[in-house]
Amino acid sequence: MEKAILGKKVGMTQIFNETGLAVPVTVVKAGPVTVVQIKTVEKDGYSAVKVAFEDIVGKGKLAKVNKPDAGQFIKAGLKERRCRYLRELKLDNANYELGAEIKCDTFAVGDMVDVTGLTKGHGFSGNIKRWNHHRLKETHGVGPVHREVGSTGANSTPSKKIKGLKSPGQFGHEQVTIQNLEIVKVDSERNVLLIRGAVPGPKGALITVKSTVKK
Repeated sequence: MEKAILGKKVGMTQIFNETGLAVPVTVVKAGPVTVVQIKTVEKDGYSAVKVAFEDIVGKGKLAKVNKPDAGQFIKAGLKERRCRYLRELKLDNANYELGAEIKCDTFAVGDMVDVTGLTKGHGFSGNIKRWNHHRLKETHGVGPVHREVGSTGANSTPSKKIKGLKSPGQFGHEQVTIQNLEIVKVDSERNVLLIRGAVPGPKGALITVKSTVKK
């Protein structure tokens, strides 16, 4: 059965395995998430579960979501709860019931997962930062700037810029999936997953952990 859960990136650290080797891991606070809607092929044309993550706390929390979302919470039996994030998880052969909780212990040590998130945004960036280009020579006749793009096209043939040229522009803040990452530890008491390697996004970013599509 495919498995998936929502979580928040806490940061990176390292642990030591049985042989004493240091393993770089990303700490993810995963779940628990609550199933608020079940979509089926017969009714919706595809199979998925809609889950809610991270309760909204504080005064007036019932008024912090719109009416359609509030109606879904009530229909799922969560009259006194409102959550910050609602996401669909497209899962095949998912045997979840309405109102059920998905916790981090749905995964086990050794499971291979795909992690999806929004990368860290850097705004409008130049070629050196965005594409790792070299600077121009800092000699006589070059300047007054040394971090500019340089030549961007041929003179007479084809007399235009080539499509796909690496240029300055928006850098980061795009959805990225890192595939085939290994879960090295599951802490069900603190709802924490330790995933080997780096995952997309800054600290506190919302990420999706799902069973890998490439075994």
